[in-house]
Amino acid sequence: MAKIEILLPAMGEGIIEATITKWLISEGDQVDEDQSLVEVATDKVDSEIPAPQDGVIEKLLFNENDIPKVGDTIAILTTNGADSNEKNEIKIEEAKITEAEIPGKDIPYVNQESESTDHVISSSKTSSGKFLSPLVRNIAEKEGISLDEIDRINGSGNTGRITKSDILNYLNTRTSTGIEQAPHKSESVNTPISKPEMNKEQIYGGGDYEIIEMDRMRKLIADHMVQSKQISPHVTSFIETDVTNIVNWRTKNKERILQSENVKLTYTPIIVEATIKALKDFPMINVSVDGTNIIKKKNINIGIATTLPSGNLIVPVVKNADRLNLIGLAANVNDLASRARNNKLKPEEIQGGTFTITNFGTFGNTTGTPIINQPQVAILGVGAIVKKPAVIETPTGDAIAIRHKMILSLAYDHRVVDGALGGMFLKKISDYLEEFDIKRNS
Repeated sequence: MAKIEILLPAMGEGIIEATITKWLISEGDQVDEDQSLVEVATDKVDSEIPAPQDGVIEKLLFNENDIPKVGDTIAILTTNGADSNEKNEIKIEEAKITEAEIPGKDIPYVNQESESTDHVISSSKTSSGKFLSPLVRNIAEKEGISLDEIDRINGSGNTGRITKSDILNYLNTRTSTGIEQAPHKSESVNTPISKPEMNKEQIYGGGDYEIIEMDRMRKLIADHMVQSKQISPHVTSFIETDVTNIVNWRTKNKERILQSENVKLTYTPIIVEATIKALKDFPMINVSVDGTNIIKKKNINIGIATTLPSGNLIVPVVKNADRLNLIGLAANVNDLASRARNNKLKPEEIQGGTFTITNFGTFGNTTGTPIINQPQVAILGVGAIVKKPAVIETPTGDAIAIRHKMILSLAYDHRVVDGALGGMFLKKISDYLEEFDIKRNS
């Protein structure tokens, strides 16, 4: 009989734990492969965890309302196969590795069952929740790959697990590009960054006060924002855009589109459409950074920052947004926003973004300086549309007219996006918005 440990999988970027809301089976139950075993909830999404194989539930390790962490074993499944002591995210073929598979190395690696754990990275998962098998950790240790570096490897296994092939492919790329390897943990000398301290009197001040504990999602957002500022040197550029044509066209066509397509047309998909066009013109904005490597993304996946009823933010992602027309973008944006507010998003729908848009105008703000959504390198802030007197050129000369204006702000990572690139990209978005065709049908 084989025993398989069922793990709590990664549930989305920045999520490190989940609440078990309901077990759908009991100890001793016979289950089929892919049968839902348990419902779990996070501050962002609800999800179900399926059985990896046919078998019998031997033991449930957590009760309902318990909060296991990503990577924790939550149940034991007994199958009819030979006992391999495998976890459900570790494939048997990953257990062995030969000397020839290690790029540039002559040190033989032994199989997973017999390898020493004296020098293995102690953590079984990365900071983002990717599961690391003992073999992967052993390879990383011998190659001097830090946990942070491992976290940047795109895992091809179940729920993003990093497999033997993933880390070996990464080592080949790492070696061929001549990137200096990270020092062994015993050789690294990291000077901790001192944080300014304030005494209680400075923090609380005088008079009465109320202490409000951050909820889990707010803590995650706070950590993510601080991390982004530490990683990326932020620069923000601004431009004022005349969107009068867009306002007039939407006013004229929104009811027709609602009746014919059953889609509510807001300004967001129009802005997304212009952004997609600009990303095609300037693909070096659609990138991420891995050490000294720039990873140029072939897909355009647009994240839309969405405010939840709790006041927190979540960023659902429109995948392959460049393949959708305006109506398709509107339908996708509306659907994701609606399900986000009702906590109905799937984990994969908040992952994989390559560029993010956030709308300050929703709250009547004219502009702002957004923080980059890591590991992306830029984020577009959209201000409120307001009427302003403006000088316009006419065949008979300049004139003053009432126009609809909007301020766009672009925050970008100055490690890879210089002012010229950031400025031209922002100007291109503005141009596409100002040149909007008022004769188009949709």
